[in-house]
Amino acid sequence: MLPTRRYTNTVSIGSIKIGGSEPVMIQSMLTSETTNVESCIEEIARLDAVDCEIIRLTVPNQKSIDSLPVIRTEMKKRGIERPLVADIHFNPQLAVNVCEFVEKVRINPGNYVDRKKFEVREYTDLQYQEELERVEEKLLPLIQNLKKYGCALRIGTNHGSLSDRLMNRFGDSPEGMVESAMEFLRILRKHNFEETVLSMKSSNPLVMIESYRQLVRVMDDENMHYPLHLGVTEAGNELDGRIKSAVGIGALLCDGFGDTIRVSLTEPSENEIPVARSILQSTRSRIFNADFISCPSCGRTFFDLESTTEQIKLHTTHLKGVKIAVMGCIVNGPGEMADADFGYVGAAPGKINLFHGKTCKERNVPAEQAVERLIDLIKENGKWVDPA
Repeated sequence: MLPTRRYTNTVSIGSIKIGGSEPVMIQSMLTSETTNVESCIEEIARLDAVDCEIIRLTVPNQKSIDSLPVIRTEMKKRGIERPLVADIHFNPQLAVNVCEFVEKVRINPGNYVDRKKFEVREYTDLQYQEELERVEEKLLPLIQNLKKYGCALRIGTNHGSLSDRLMNRFGDSPEGMVESAMEFLRILRKHNFEETVLSMKSSNPLVMIESYRQLVRVMDDENMHYPLHLGVTEAGNELDGRIKSAVGIGALLCDGFGDTIRVSLTEPSENEIPVARSILQSTRSRIFNADFISCPSCGRTFFDLESTTEQIKLHTTHLKGVKIAVMGCIVNGPGEMADADFGYVGAAPGKINLFHGKTCKERNVPAEQAVERLIDLIKENGKWVDPA
């Protein structure tokens, strides 16, 4: 049985909602310095053009915060309405100050209060509790401003950036990552702040997957249902970055986990969006266009499978949610395309059988007419829409 999507609270990120029954949202992060307004706006425009739904930028200093109203004004001039997320490390006051200007703040619990000095130290239970009280004290001004400005929060735990306190008790482990997030989450809940999203990122997909799974189990035990932001951090570029992201994000989506995703590539940020869409489409988490099933070809194939598949995709990829199978021969075709809405199956040299579901509707159609007849079959069954 296919897993159902995990139930979560719904969190508002400006005009966008994530979690609950909302679609899994796609986001990215600017590579531009936030103080370089012109560069930021150009990058935001490119992300907007490929329909990136949430945009994050780094806020390392007060000058970056001062740039945000200017960036927002320029976005408005261009008709761009995307929620902005401020990424904060090391400086709690910046997180407090930025709430007025963004829809969400991301903090890393490993460096929000603590500093990583790689010190080996045994904490007594009393000392550990005293450290948690210090964390709570530092979080209170942020909680106050998040509420004041209607701003959401992401607790963004990263493998490799856990505090010394957690490292000494849990090691650099999924258990430590989960506890790092849960410490902050319990404080937020204690002070009645619920607009929270969580992430458990690692450059190792195996660590990332296990951390999210453990986090869900712990949250379930404490009756918490916060949305999850999925991502493999520092995934790399080109094929490696795409496969690593697909393995980590895809495995969790197949578990039913995930409410927003970011594919982290060492490439222009707009390159991340089609990869994210493909991962969502492949896991059936969100459908953007037609879904194609095609065999890899072999000596039994009766037509040029590669060029024919491209020709069919050219005419039909805009058909959102329609599954089309392109199969080279009758050996595997009818059986392996059983999940498809329509099928194009080689029957003999130069001859094609066309299917609607599991039923063969036309036999031995000449190959030169078969793509057009497939389109007619789709139209006859009410699944065709004209391209936008």
